[in-house]
Amino acid sequence: MALETSLEKPAPVRTIANAVAGWIDRLGVVWVEGQVAQVNRRPGVGTVFLTLRDSIADISVPVTCSRVLFDGLQPPLVEGASVVIQAKPSYYANRGTFSLYARDIRMVGLGELLARLEQRRQLLAAEGLFAQERKRRLPFLPGRVGLITAPRSAAEKDVVENATRRWPGVAFETVYAAMQGQRSALEVIEALERLDGRADVDVIVIARGGGSVEDLLPFSDEGLIRAVAKARTPVVSAIGHEPDTPLLDLVADVRASTPTDAAKLIVPDVATEANGVAHARDRLRRGLAAQVAREQAGLDALRSRPALADPRTLLDRRDDELAGLCDRMRRTLGHRLDRAADDIAHHRARARALSPLATLQRGYSVLQDDAGHVVTSAAGVTAGAAMSVRVADGRIHVTTTRTELLEETDGH
Repeated sequence: MALETSLEKPAPVRTIANAVAGWIDRLGVVWVEGQVAQVNRRPGVGTVFLTLRDSIADISVPVTCSRVLFDGLQPPLVEGASVVIQAKPSYYANRGTFSLYARDIRMVGLGELLARLEQRRQLLAAEGLFAQERKRRLPFLPGRVGLITAPRSAAEKDVVENATRRWPGVAFETVYAAMQGQRSALEVIEALERLDGRADVDVIVIARGGGSVEDLLPFSDEGLIRAVAKARTPVVSAIGHEPDTPLLDLVADVRASTPTDAAKLIVPDVATEANGVAHARDRLRRGLAAQVAREQAGLDALRSRPALADPRTLLDRRDDELAGLCDRMRRTLGHRLDRAADDIAHHRARARALSPLATLQRGYSVLQDDAGHVVTSAAGVTAGAAMSVRVADGRIHVTTTRTELLEETDGH
């Protein structure tokens, strides 16, 4: 029943809120189709909060469901999934909010497809195929670029033209493959293996323009993902536009948002590199000039020192010192020779004074018999005995005529 209200008899807020809650409650259980725009799982809470958006109109409603129901969905529910929900409408009068309490959730169409892709992503991520440490760096300047794309496609044109414009000398080895359809994944795998087996190909680009989720499904194929992970050559994924995220983007070594972006990633810009080389050359020149200037200043400082400015001054000073030392040496040696000569003269005089010859030179002589014995007493000499007298400058032979003994007095 409609509430009877007027300007004179308005209804309080609680009445209106309770009336709205009663009207909504009479709707009973309904089936609602929409797209999951947001999923909020709060830790420790047994309720999962969703936002269900209309696929055409800009309208969305909050949905709640039990954690048991949400966790039991296979494949798991992800944002963007299209679903059909069996729910009971509710109006919370205290907060004035409307929501649906889901009793059953069924994924349909694209939503089921996205859910399965999410399940595949989780399984491959658990194997480590998307790990960051597996990513390889692209070569700075590849000698040859392998390109996998569709024949005469816009993606091929974008990659080749932009890469050539950035680095005119870049070479491409293009292998065509279907970029859409049932055989797309198989042909891309074959092209990848062919390019990966060539030693002259330094990087491989897989390029395709944008499209629907269904069109990009081959680039989430598990076989292709594993082939890219096994490839020895770095792989660049350039599939679709910025919002498109096939699983190939996760396993590739580098993800390019567009084919044009891939061309910027695989080769450097020749103008930028030329400017970099010019700046580096200028820095080298300045650095070398500064170093040469420092060394020249050091040489000038060394040359300004007296020892290097006029080395003869040191030689002259040393020459004077050497002459003085020679004079001192001569004087010292002369003094020592003089003292030595004096010592020798003294020793010679003493030796001469002690020599028997010196005694003989003073008038003394030595008497010897014919046997050469020195005669020290007259008692043993007979008259007529032959004798020899030793004097300072010779010997005199004499014959005794007589002998005379002297009396000893006072010990003399």
